[in-house]
Amino acid sequence: MKYDIIVIGSGPGGYIAGIRASQLGKKVALIEKYATLGGTCTNVGCIPSKALLDSSHHFYDAVNHFEEHGISVEKPSFDFGKMIGRKAKIVETTTGGIKYLMDKNNIEVFEGLGSFEDATHVKVSKKDGSSEILEGTNIIIASGSKPGNLPFINIDKERVITSTEALKLTEVPKDLLVIGGGVIGLELGSVYKRLGANVTVIEYMDKIVPGMDTDVSKELQKVFKKQGIKFATSHKVKSVERNGDIITVKATDKKDREIEFNGDYCLVSVGRKAYTEGLGLEKVGVEVNERGQIAVNDHLQTNVTNIYAIGDVVAGAMLAHKAEEEGVVVAEYLCGEKPHIDYNLIPGIVYTWPEAAAVGKTEQELKDAGVAYKAGKFSMRALGRSRASGDLDGFVKVLADKNTDEILGVHMVGARVADLIMETAVAMEFRASAEDLARICHGHPTYSEAVKEAAKAAWDGKPLNA
Repeated sequence: MKYDIIVIGSGPGGYIAGIRASQLGKKVALIEKYATLGGTCTNVGCIPSKALLDSSHHFYDAVNHFEEHGISVEKPSFDFGKMIGRKAKIVETTTGGIKYLMDKNNIEVFEGLGSFEDATHVKVSKKDGSSEILEGTNIIIASGSKPGNLPFINIDKERVITSTEALKLTEVPKDLLVIGGGVIGLELGSVYKRLGANVTVIEYMDKIVPGMDTDVSKELQKVFKKQGIKFATSHKVKSVERNGDIITVKATDKKDREIEFNGDYCLVSVGRKAYTEGLGLEKVGVEVNERGQIAVNDHLQTNVTNIYAIGDVVAGAMLAHKAEEEGVVVAEYLCGEKPHIDYNLIPGIVYTWPEAAAVGKTEQELKDAGVAYKAGKFSMRALGRSRASGDLDGFVKVLADKNTDEILGVHMVGARVADLIMETAVAMEFRASAEDLARICHGHPTYSEAVKEAAKAAWDGKPLNA
């Protein structure tokens, strides 16, 4: 069986690469080791986590905010089993949709572990012990990532868990300890806090979501504290021990004092790492970097010229939408086109409530690079739309070049900023100035007016509603 392109992995990067290559006339095979398509994002990541975030948000609003809207209900309760069931149904529908797309685009799907025999032959090892060999002119590795861990932590998948297990618990924890204040820890911590758990986030750095702009980190932590989440930043975890149903985490603070935390569940969310086990990279001499990621050039080509790699398995942000864009880029490149991707304009999003979103450079990055810039900031609290909905927390911050006024970065916290951020990403793709954005007529009343006002604040320092 010979193919123009073989894709290993059916996550957002892999299946999108396959679809685009097929659209452009290539014969494509897709290899997936699990029984369902869609990879981490669809099965145990983006999609199920957002389902639980939405369900828990509805419950939280019913308990805490319905009354202020004049809506009286009996004391709300929830059926956790139904929430998990709804999540599972959404995942099933989504994976089924991907299977439909494979059939629609005439992509042959092989279930099993794909591993290199040589540079053009991939062995598919199936669960029943059988195997078959596929031949491909070009091969795309899209095997994704798996949850990271600290070397001294024993993840038993019962009480000491990763995000995978956190999405299918059978009960709401009483006291959930979260190691890692990044996106995954905050999102899943928010889910269980809304459902009644006591949640403590233990973070090694001095702020949560450390990769985001400092103002975003501060605002999120302030809001989450109001919601009842506890934080221990600048804490280095030294040990995690289980005694029956009790988990004890010991950590040292910035003064080197040992602090002890106790809970009935511990979520380890210390990042993710590239998944390359079993691929047989050593057989074909594909190089990896010091972090175990596959080394690629600007075309996402490995040192073996007909082998490419995309998504979480290569350097860069571990985001589904980044993987998708890379999948399209490689597929088009292999079909003789000239695609491009601007890594500076890949948005980062936290789907808590309020949401957080960013694109471009942070203020600290501009300072470190010695770039002369100006900043404009506008509070969501000043918007009529925010007052109407009761979503008063957050802001929009626009960073622009001090001399040219070109927008260099945008950072947001607030209602629906996961969607608002794309307005600014489009503007930056076309190298818009803060003045350009400020002069665009925005609908009233909308959350997007905060973008216009922040842009005006960056441009001339004179927002209209502040």
